[in-house]
Amino acid sequence: MSTQNLIETHNLTKVYSKVRCVDSVNMQVPSGTIYGFLGPNGAGKSTTLKMILGLAKPTAGNITLFGTPVNEKNRIKLLKQTGSLIESPSYYGHLTGEENLQIIQTLKGCSEKDIDKVLKIVRLEEARKKLVNHYSLGMKQRLGLAAALLGFPKLLILDEPTNGLDPAGIQEMRELICSLPSEYGITVVVSSHLLSEIDQMADHVGIIRKGELVYQNTLESLHSHAKQQIALRVSHTAIALDLLRQDGITATQEDDYLLLPLVDDNYVANLCRQLVSQNISLYRVEKREKSLEDIFLSLTGKESSL
Repeated sequence: MSTQNLIETHNLTKVYSKVRCVDSVNMQVPSGTIYGFLGPNGAGKSTTLKMILGLAKPTAGNITLFGTPVNEKNRIKLLKQTGSLIESPSYYGHLTGEENLQIIQTLKGCSEKDIDKVLKIVRLEEARKKLVNHYSLGMKQRLGLAAALLGFPKLLILDEPTNGLDPAGIQEMRELICSLPSEYGITVVVSSHLLSEIDQMADHVGIIRKGELVYQNTLESLHSHAKQQIALRVSHTAIALDLLRQDGITATQEDDYLLLPLVDDNYVANLCRQLVSQNISLYRVEKREKSLEDIFLSLTGKESSL
């Protein structure tokens, strides 16, 4: 698999009414991946994606697609290799799903056979002759995805594709997205404000907060920041702290608990025996782990970072 970045942005910036909605973003989307673009509502996700797609003009910075810097002369040519679903899908409600796709297929200049293929991928074959006004919200989202897939682009950009869907619809959309790189060789950028969604789809992640890209790496690397600790609650904290210091263990106090680094089971057992031998009551011993949600909140809702 090529390690080329299909998207690179360099100090990409967008200012609206003196507000920096996107601030010097350097995004790198590797080929063949699902890149989760994660952040709270209003963080700058949609604005960044619109600039990549040429729907909004950057105030500063530049964009490289497929290894080629984007300019006014080559923008259309490069964007022909992309598909997108930004915000809610557009459609003609008085036409059938198939007729909607025929219009887009004509505009894209791709093969009519693609219509059958994309309808099969998004599981709308049986609803192809149905008026789109009679589609459910989930079916409309899948039709929008089918339209984006026409021509089988190298790159697919999806902005909050599960918004408004029920749990079954979310699961179905997630499965569709996850199948695209392996089955069709399509690199996917999917934005969301829901950590759980990105965690189940992406292998690379970029986290944006107040217009700034505060984290970018593999999802595995993000998980590795989940910090494991042992928490102790005892009757005499000062004595327990002294015992830990004698063993060279650095512990911190939080509320009624002592927090120490993750140590092996034998050490914990021996420590408990020592505490009990000194008539210290041991109320609780537990293993704690900083969750992915905690990490996300630290990056997006607090001033601390990884």
